[in-house]
Amino acid sequence: MGLARFFNLFLKEKLLLHYTVYDTQPNAPWVTFVHGAGGSSSIWFKQLRAYKKHFNILLLDLRGHGNSKLNLKEALNDKYTFDSITDDIIEVINHEKIEKSHFIGISLGTILIRNLAEKYPEKVSSMIMGGAIMKLNLRSQVLMKLGVVFKSIVPYLWLYKFFAFIIMPNKNHKESRLLFVNEARKLYQQEFIRWFKLASEINPLLRFFRSADVGIPTLYIMGEEDYLFLPTIRKIAEQHLQSSLVVIDNCGHVVNVEQPEVFNTTTLAYLQELG
Repeated sequence: MGLARFFNLFLKEKLLLHYTVYDTQPNAPWVTFVHGAGGSSSIWFKQLRAYKKHFNILLLDLRGHGNSKLNLKEALNDKYTFDSITDDIIEVINHEKIEKSHFIGISLGTILIRNLAEKYPEKVSSMIMGGAIMKLNLRSQVLMKLGVVFKSIVPYLWLYKFFAFIIMPNKNHKESRLLFVNEARKLYQQEFIRWFKLASEINPLLRFFRSADVGIPTLYIMGEEDYLFLPTIRKIAEQHLQSSLVVIDNCGHVVNVEQPEVFNTTTLAYLQELG
């Protein structure tokens, strides 16, 4: 079994992304894991052992997260859009000469994967969307607008803790809440504000994703207690031809952390069925 290889990808002397590669065998298919806002590639630690037996693995830290730290000047100058962050991922994939990959995402990472599939469908073998976000309901939109108003006044960690509790309110969601809050502590205030603003402007993009079937095999894997996002995913899974949905009992938003064994068994079986 291959060892992990750690990289920082630079573009024009600027740090683009930090990433980790696990090479299991030369001819094994690739899986790329994409975390959500405020997290890092460390949230996939419960998946690594199971996946390394079957796949080559690419773990990414999105810009400003984990070890992909921009300096202050870069953070102030860089314009954050879903397209630019998606292109960060493609830069790494092209740098590693990965022709095609399965993509597994959680939360906001699922939006990036869906955007990547729209822009670069030839790179995507399949999509596994955990805790997928494809619509912000009215309550979520109001909360986001309030967050935008207060984001420069209230310490960002307070806002993050508040939204983490809204999304993951139950006792059995505590591990997920703590994991994401602890990761969010590593963000700079300015970095948090940029990502928060990006998320608050997401609805037009999500509306397009809901209406357009990209035609790539997609598994949505959701917790039955993911009350903000599950209702919309049920409708999408019914409407899009190559989409299917698995709902995990007694589970909230961050399914890969709360129910890792079920997540691993379900997703690996799905990929093996695809061949």
